[in-house]
Amino acid sequence: MLPLPDVAERLGLSITRVHQLVRDGHLLAFRRDDVLVVPEDFLGPEGVVKGLAGTITLLRDAGYREDEILRWLFGDDPTLPGTPIAALRSDRGREVKRRAQAMGF
Repeated sequence: MLPLPDVAERLGLSITRVHQLVRDGHLLAFRRDDVLVVPEDFLGPEGVVKGLAGTITLLRDAGYREDEILRWLFGDDPTLPGTPIAALRSDRGREVKRRAQAMGF
């Protein structure tokens, strides 16, 4: 878990821009010990992991809460195999998005 200032530094953005990414749903953040943090797995070498924002949007549109989205992203899925976030990190976003869309029905 990374506090938002560390996320800003890793992404080369201002802290206000990171807050905007969270507000816009491109990143999920939650409070841990009164500090807003983002899972480090959400960040890759080029920035926010490709496909993460779209996956978050699909799940939100399907009625999932942020804690449920986090649980799903980090939960093991034997059909991928692995976790959805690991699949996104390895450029298998299409498969992750298919599963996220199917969860909405």
